[in-house]
Amino acid sequence: MSDTLATPQGLRERLYQAGYIADEDLASLVWMGLSLERPLLLEGEAGVGKTAIAGACARALGRPLLRLQCYEGLDLNQAVYEWNYSRQLLEIRLAEVGQGDKAALRKNLFSEDYLLERPLLQAIRSPQPCVLLIDEIDRADEAFEAFLLEMLSEYQVTVPEIGTLKAVTKPLVILTSNGTRDLSDALRRRCLFHYVDYPSLARETEIVRTLVPEAAQRLVEEAVAFVQRLRKDDLDKTPGVAETLDWVRVLFKMGMKELPVEPQALLPTLAALLKTRNDSWQVTAERVGKLIDGPRVGQDVGVAGMK
Repeated sequence: MSDTLATPQGLRERLYQAGYIADEDLASLVWMGLSLERPLLLEGEAGVGKTAIAGACARALGRPLLRLQCYEGLDLNQAVYEWNYSRQLLEIRLAEVGQGDKAALRKNLFSEDYLLERPLLQAIRSPQPCVLLIDEIDRADEAFEAFLLEMLSEYQVTVPEIGTLKAVTKPLVILTSNGTRDLSDALRRRCLFHYVDYPSLARETEIVRTLVPEAAQRLVEEAVAFVQRLRKDDLDKTPGVAETLDWVRVLFKMGMKELPVEPQALLPTLAALLKTRNDSWQVTAERVGKLIDGPRVGQDVGVAGMK
């Protein structure tokens, strides 16, 4: 690693330059992952920035980013490799009409020449180290999770027709989970773990100031404090940092420099924060008024600083 990445603090500064404000624990985790060449498992609610850290790492390290979005039914063909059946069929037909070498075809039909690489195989066969994001691993089934164990521990993939394909370079692997199902102990043992929580008021304010610098400071502070209090409500979908950023951008575009005193003025803008019908019904004008009139920003920052 370069001198600037030799310490967790140096990596944290590089992530900041890449547009991601990481706390000390998360920066230390990424640094350990790079130093030990170990996968990272980031767990937490949706919207807390788990996926964004992979993109920030790619920018900070100057590496390409490969992403595998997990879902129920994901199999090896989409995640690891598949055979180029159309090209194989073409070679077979050419051989049948005498335009190909049948002996060579039998030997090479299932070789790397006919292998289509998918994200997992691309990551370990890349000539340049990359960042591999395996997003929402908890959405994939246990069978696929079990297949990952070889790659996560040995950085290799076994293709039955060819054998074991070892890593050309070792990627920084980042797995994310929203906790929709329990992950196996075997998977967890192979990873460095970090639970990503919603940011404190002070940190979220810094994030919004950095990414929406055009918005007035007072507007940012009041909007972030509003969202922080809103998260304490019993919502179907708690707004994440991405929703906070969208909402502040909306308020800025509307010409606001601070939150209005009148709740009705904010109700149309809450579409950026509330993502279900039930939540929209629950957050009434009366509730919005109470959220606006909550504890002063200075008081909230004091609490956040203790977190």
